[in-house]
Amino acid sequence: MAQTVFEVAELPESGIEASAAFHARHLADARGALDDDGVDALAIVLPATGDDHDDWRRALARDLARAHTPKRVNVVSGPVGPARQTLLAYLEGAPGVTGQYHRAHD
Repeated sequence: MAQTVFEVAELPESGIEASAAFHARHLADARGALDDDGVDALAIVLPATGDDHDDWRRALARDLARAHTPKRVNVVSGPVGPARQTLLAYLEGAPGVTGQYHRAHD
């Protein structure tokens, strides 16, 4: 099972502005990664934020997973560190987990 990690380092602080920026600047690249035959799963890693980003991130994970099934898509956020790495490792080996937004906490 090959999982690709697609990381976005910076987004605006406002949830609505971050959603618009992701869709304008990064969505096509994420979809392009999913179109690669060697990719079975995509983990989209976004910066840690407040709760005002949760809804658009859940929708992103859910809608991409539905559109690209049987490939798996999950969205992960959190600071660089062991918790985020552990979460990504878990998702790589979890064939039944898709369409979810996960927050890593150190």
